[in-house]
Order: sequence, then C-alpha cells, then structure tokens
Amino acid sequence: MNPTRRDFLHASALATLGFYILPASARGANSRIQVGCIGTNGKGRQDTLSVAEGGAAVIALCDVADPRRSDLGRRKNKKKKDGGEETILDRFPGAKLFTDYREMLTAVPGLDAVTVSTPDHHHFHASMLAMRKGKHVYTQKPIAHSVWEARRLAEVAAETKVQTQMGNQAHAGEPIRRCVELLRAGVLGRVSEVHAWTNRPIWPQGIAKWPDPVPVPQGLDWEQWIGPAPFHGYSPAIAPFNWRGFWDFGAGALGDMGCHIMDMPYWALGLTSPDSVEAVQEGGTAISAPLWSTVTYRFPTSVLGGPVKFVWYDGVSSKEGVYQHTPPPELWKADFPTPLHVFNRFDLLIVGEKGRLFFGRSRQDWVFKPETLTTNFTQPPKSLPRVPGGLGDGKGEDTGGPYVEWLNAIRTGTPALSNFTQSGPFSEVVLLGNLALRVGKRIEWDGKNLRAKNAPEAAPIVRRPYRKGWELS
Repeated sequence: MNPTRRDFLHASALATLGFYILPASARGANSRIQVGCIGTNGKGRQDTLSVAEGGAAVIALCDVADPRRSDLGRRKNKKKKDGGEETILDRFPGAKLFTDYREMLTAVPGLDAVTVSTPDHHHFHASMLAMRKGKHVYTQKPIAHSVWEARRLAEVAAETKVQTQMGNQAHAGEPIRRCVELLRAGVLGRVSEVHAWTNRPIWPQGIAKWPDPVPVPQGLDWEQWIGPAPFHGYSPAIAPFNWRGFWDFGAGALGDMGCHIMDMPYWALGLTSPDSVEAVQEGGTAISAPLWSTVTYRFPTSVLGGPVKFVWYDGVSSKEGVYQHTPPPELWKADFPTPLHVFNRFDLLIVGEKGRLFFGRSRQDWVFKPETLTTNFTQPPKSLPRVPGGLGDGKGEDTGGPYVEWLNAIRTGTPALSNFTQSGPFSEVVLLGNLALRVGKRIEWDGKNLRAKNAPEAAPIVRRPYRKGWELS
C-alpha cells in the first residue's frame, strides 16, 4: 500500500527529533504542511510570515481587505526597489486569495491547516469550521469571543483530534516555562495571591455611542468583516484596529493582554474555573469596554494547595503614562525606587508563603523577595519541552517558537502546550472578567454548567447569539 501524504509528514517529523524543523527551501513541496491564513493584515501578516518561516507552504490567503490596498490596514506596506509597495501577495504569489474563509475551507484542495488572525468575533466560527473539516488550527488570543465558544472549541478539538494552538506566543518561551517549573517545585511555597497588570488599552474605550457610519472603502468587504456579529455601519473608528474596544467585536484590554500576562501563573498553579469574579471600572458602557478596570478572580484551590486570589489591573493615565491602579503598595513599594521601575519592567507579582516574585514574560531577570529564596533552593530539572525561537531567547517573540511548536505538533501528533485543551479553559477565565464588567456585579460562577448562579441576565453574554446566516449547528 502506498503511504499517504499525511504518513509522509509524520515520518519526516519523527526523523527530525524534537522540535527541529528544516527550512522550507530544504524540503520538497510534498513534505510541507499546506496552510491557509485567515486574516493577513496586522498580526495576521506576522502569523502568515512566521508559519512560512517555520517551514509551512502558504497556499491560500483570506482577508476582507484587498491586500493590495495599504490604506485599508493598520500599517503601510514596505516599499519595493521599483517604488511600488510590497504586499503579502508578493511573498506568496502562488497562493489563492479569498475574502470569505468559508469558501476557502471548501475550495482549496490539500489544505492541512489554518491560522486565524481575525478580530475576536470571528475566532470561533473560523476555528470551528476548520476543525470540522479536519484542519489543524492556530488561533490568535483569546481563541473565542464568548465563554461558551471557548468551551466548545476545546471540546471539538478533542473530538476531531486536530492539532491546535492559541497565539499567546510567550507560552512557548523560556521565561514562562522555566518559571512554571520553579513555582511547581515550591520556590515560593503555597501561592495565595497573583497580581497582573498592563498599560492597555492603547485604543479608544469607554465609548458611549456608535460612530456615525461612512461609505465603505473600495476593496473592503464590510459585510464579511461583520460576519456573525450584530451589524453596524462601517467607520474608521471601528476598523482596522479600534474594534478591540467594542464589545460586539473585541474583548477590551483584558481580552487582548490577559491571555499573555495571566498565562504563567494560571498554568503553573494548575488553576481551573474561579468560583467568583468581581470588577470595578470607570467608563464602561453597554457597547464598550471601560477606560480602566480591576478584576478579582477567586479560585478555590491550586496544585500547590489553598485558595488563590488573582487580580487584574488595566489602564494608565493618558497624560502622564502613570499606572492608575496597581497592587497594594506594601507588596512592592519598599523594593523599587518608583512605580515605573516595577510596572514598566514586570507584569506579574506572585505572593507565596515564602516570599514574592516579580516576573516579566519576555525576560529572565526576575526578582525574588527576599533574595535568599533562591540561595539554598535546589533548582528543578527542565521538565517542559523547549522550543527553538521561543520568547526570551533574545530574538523577539515571533521568531519561530509557537509556530514551530504547532507545526511540529502537526507532524508528530504531540500536542503543542498551548493547545485548546489548555488555552480553552484559560480563555474562559479571561473572558469571565469581561462578563463581570458587562453585568456590573460580582459573579458567582458555576464552571461545570457555564452559568452565573446569581445573574441569569449574563446568559446572552456567556453564549452570544449570531447574526442571521452565521448560525452554527
């Protein structure tokens, strides 16, 4: 019996040993994973280029904006030597071009996998439809727009046995993986509190009314951009970037950065669902995320034992760039000369029974207090796999790590560590903070049944309705 192309991919991967992937130029076309990229502007452009650099063959491109029109995207295209602009089509001239990923998933033969780099409100539909067709999926964070969607994506990934990965790139880096090992080895003892912060939003939030619609630019399929969300007329105040601040399309500062910053302690402590979530905020509206927020999750237990209070802070002063809301000063003020020395350098503070850890996901010069915590501590072995090009190797977060890990998972069948089994429940937790913000009261959470026990009005946010024509059975 002749081996299938999938058999060849798997055998080739076993021969590479570990996470080593041959450069694209060193392999024949038949051995390369065939990828379609959904969303090719902004972060999508980086995802597209990175999977190609990891060795995949990009055979299809899908975007609602004509890639030849740089005025439709966030950034101007690079200039070519002939004076023209370099577009994503110049990088992949043989790729088929689509504006509707539903069509792409049906029309392209030999497609093995997709990347999903759309606004948040499309993550579920693009990922779900791809998995139902047996395609492997790399989806930007959070993997879904609602809590129910995150749960369902994790379930379907397990059912279909495709290889998945969420685009919280630092999960593949040395700083996070090493710190997970240290915390599990007991460097802080039992952890009771986690504090996480960001300077986001860097886009408008606290919006009281929808912007007035204007004519849709030529080359932009606005109907497809809206997709499953409630329809609103086009405005440059929404797309291509400011959609993040609108609840119908994005998940605010928490959804954008929480999946990066909250990741390490959630993973290290083996957290699951919180039993309650509450939030304070300023400027939040029915249509928009707030100007700033503080969200407090309470987890009943962790793998280290005992309950954990997990607090999220976002928002900075627009004039001075100073963080408006921070962990209690008694936890950090005596150790740093100014707030900027800690809040610009780190994004996490973890409090344990033995001491505290100040951590940043892109660096390894963490600070333990007291410093003697590590003096007589036996360093644990590296028990988690490492990925070439992961964040923390001095080359940036998009130099290979998460993309190589996902492509290797497709080749070998060994899941990437931010696969939907891990990142689905984690996305649920992040999105629960937005649920508390939108409902406006403390949420008593039943994680098993995805239900706010004290807030039945939260149900349409937990599982959002879809626009006609976008329903999924």
